[in-house]
This record gives sequence, C-alpha cells and structure tokens, in this order.
Amino acid sequence: MAGIIFSESSGINDSVFGKSQCPIRLFVEKQVEAFEEKSALEHVFMIADSKNFSEKLTGMTSMNGFQPTGEGGACPQDEMQEGYEKILEHVTWKDAFTVTQEMVEDSKTIDLRSKPYAFVSGYHRTREQFGAALLAGGINGTSIKFRGMKFSTACADGKKLFAHNHTAKVKGDAQSNIFQDEFSADALAAMECRMQDFRDDNGQVLAIAPDTIIIPNDWKLKKDLFAALGADKDPNTSNNGFNYTFGRFHIVTWQYLNQFINGKDKPWIMLDSNYNKECGGAVWLDRIKLAVKSYVDENTDNNIWKGRSRFIAGFNDWRAFAVGGIASDTNAAKLIETAAA
Repeated sequence: MAGIIFSESSGINDSVFGKSQCPIRLFVEKQVEAFEEKSALEHVFMIADSKNFSEKLTGMTSMNGFQPTGEGGACPQDEMQEGYEKILEHVTWKDAFTVTQEMVEDSKTIDLRSKPYAFVSGYHRTREQFGAALLAGGINGTSIKFRGMKFSTACADGKKLFAHNHTAKVKGDAQSNIFQDEFSADALAAMECRMQDFRDDNGQVLAIAPDTIIIPNDWKLKKDLFAALGADKDPNTSNNGFNYTFGRFHIVTWQYLNQFINGKDKPWIMLDSNYNKECGGAVWLDRIKLAVKSYVDENTDNNIWKGRSRFIAGFNDWRAFAVGGIASDTNAAKLIETAAA
C-alpha cells in the first residue's frame, strides 16, 4: 500500500496554524486509508517497494527437464538462461494545497476539510488513473502519454502488453493474448484454456491458472459476467448442467478504465494473480511513499502543504494476462474459432 510520511517545519505549532495541524494531518491519514481500501491496483499489479533509481525486471527460461540415463548413467547437464529484460525508472510526482491565515482565524471548517480531501483524492486518483491508463494502453500500443509524460506499455519482449505476436527468446512459436470475442460463457472457457497453454521462452507449458477477471464499469458486460459466473448451474442448458466456472474467479470492476479504452471495445481481461506476483507480469514500484510537508510561507504567511512521491509501473511478462472483446485490433484472434478447430 502507498502509506504516508509526514514532516513539519519547526515552530509551526507556535504559529496561528498550530491548532489546524493535527486535524488536517488526521484527516489526510484517514482519507489515505479509505482510498487504499478501495484501490484496484493491488488486484492488477504486483506492488513492491524499491530502494534504487531504477529496477531491472527479467526472468529465467525453464530447463529441458530430466532425461532417462539407464542404470549407473551420468547426469546430463541441463541449462537455463535469462529471458527478456525490462527496466523501470522511477518518476517523481508532486502536488500542494494552501491553508490561509484567514481560514484558520475565521474557522472555515469546510475549507479546512475540503482542501486536504481534494489533495488526497488527487493523489490516489492519479495512481488509479495511471495504472488504468497503462493497462488500457497496453491494448493499443507500446506507449502512452499521461499528464504530459511518455510511459512504456511494452513488455520485456518489446511487444505491447496485449499482442498477437509475442515471441519466445529461445524457441517456440509466436503467441497471442489478444482476442476479438465479446464476453460469453464459451469465450470465458476458451480463454482460460488458451492461457493454460501459454509457453515460456523455452517452449515449455507454464500451467497458468487464471483466477481474476478485470472489466470496465459497463452494465451489460457486468451483467453478462455475473450471469455466467454467479450460478452453480449452466445457464445455457435446459437440464441445468454444472457450471464449472462458478466461484472460481475474482471479479474486479475498475471504473477508471472507462476513460482510457477504445470506444469500439468492451475489454474483459483475464489474469493469473499468482503468476503475476511470482513472475512480475504487471509491476508497480514505490520508491518514496507519499511524503507530506507542512510549512509557513514567509512571503504570504500561508500554511503550505506539499506532497511528493516517487513511483513507476510497467509490464514485464505478458503471460499473466489475456484480453477479449477487442474488435479494434484487426490482428486479434478468435477464441471460439480456435477452440472449435
């Protein structure tokens, strides 16, 4: 979680702002906790702390496995090598708000509450929007522009997160994790099977086990999703056959995705959360947690609250994810046709 670190200039408690310091700080802390509880980031990204200027992400290919040798035979020498690598460099994020002497003198309670609320809301909205922009941007290209700065949405293999031509570093055919199919019970089953057959950079089956579905805040998509997953009987059969997908997926409705997705698309994203955390599929790195400083400006006599944070996010291993409902990408494959072939 993001957390928060406070620092305060000496002597500020002796000023006119002294009585407002603790209430504002308490309000900021409470809002941080409230926003973190509602955040979808921890369901989409592997979140970790960082102590470096940048971090290199990579993985290792699988070994070839055990070989039969016969009685008394020597052990064959196996090998593995480093896969593709991705470097994430931290970015500094800042914001500030002002409490005037008049607010404190006139006991402007609404202003003293609304300003820190807007400050904290802006910080967490930025984090959520940044994460959503990256995830949605990974459908359309290898980079996005967010708040005027360019960020990569490419994985370690150099392809966009969701691509039809992810290549293996050592051996194996190109693989796709982007599909045209709109959500349905059949498309869900087909995508799960496709992900379970994803291969590593040495052509070996990884046994991916998707357990999470991420969707934008779309009422029809939400209705179809819960209709397919919310009952233990198959809704498509008159004899109520068993619905084997019942209770097996965690659903994340992420309203921040809506503003970044292509209008033609209704994406539904399948994720193996365990593989994502163990192998670093989507990675969020916090270098400096939100640090808030309060001081009095000598020129204006106003109480300035400044916030600073350093973090970065990006994608390393595409195999944690697959997306359906992408009609705008002509290279996107068809799940149902592939499954029926």
